[in-house]
Amino acid sequence: MDDLKFHTIGFVGAGKMATAIAKCVIADGHPADKVNAYDVSAAALVEFTEASRARGVVAHDPGPALENAAVVVLAVKPQNAHEALAMCKPFLKGKLIISIMAGVSVAKVAEMSGGELRVVRVMPNIAALVGAGASAFAIAEKVTAIDRMWVKQLLGAVGDICEVKESMLDAVTGLSGSGPAYVFEFVQALAFGGVWAGLPRDVALKLAVQTVLGSAQMLHETMEHPAVLRDQVTSPGGTTAAGLAVLEKAAFCGAVAEAVFKAAERSRELGRAL
Repeated sequence: MDDLKFHTIGFVGAGKMATAIAKCVIADGHPADKVNAYDVSAAALVEFTEASRARGVVAHDPGPALENAAVVVLAVKPQNAHEALAMCKPFLKGKLIISIMAGVSVAKVAEMSGGELRVVRVMPNIAALVGAGASAFAIAEKVTAIDRMWVKQLLGAVGDICEVKESMLDAVTGLSGSGPAYVFEFVQALAFGGVWAGLPRDVALKLAVQTVLGSAQMLHETMEHPAVLRDQVTSPGGTTAAGLAVLEKAAFCGAVAEAVFKAAERSRELGRAL
């Protein structure tokens, strides 16, 4: 009975991230009738059920969705945390609480939930929608070995995972949590450059997407440092060197690093505002 598949998962919030996690967990073999959800939005519950294929209890009342759950995933926006947890508090005792709320500390989740609970704080990202997420998690003291196994089972269904100290999770938020947006911006810029250079828009976008996908796959499979692979593409006086010179002049690396830093800083601010 230690396997998570024998237990019910209840989602508080049925938005995109909750839907993505539920969809991947079910695709990984978790029984669809053991995936529940609570949300105040009827439309969100319908979309959650249709997209994830969950067949458990979906309700506007937290009781039916959470009372039989062994694991509760808090997937509401940080600014809605107080209201949502006030409604759910009577149904959380004795359960493993997994929070994916950006910036909300383990201690704050426990406080808002009404006691000393087994809490795990997670930062996933939107690539979970296609089963290619990057998630990091931090655990509270009361979390057990079985709890940790369940967390890895849950997050492993949506992509790569790693365990970090809680103090690092705001930095994780700035990097992998917000990172997909930076990548989408970069792909758009690559495609625009292709159009500027004379390519049709559809061809430029297709090449840009595959270029980023293939480059990431090379990094993943070779485990080489990015600078090593970059140098393999860059011939002295060649086309790539000319392009990199433009990026260096525009402080590309510094701008991306600052974006990560500012997003992490904002995550801390959201946590302090609660």
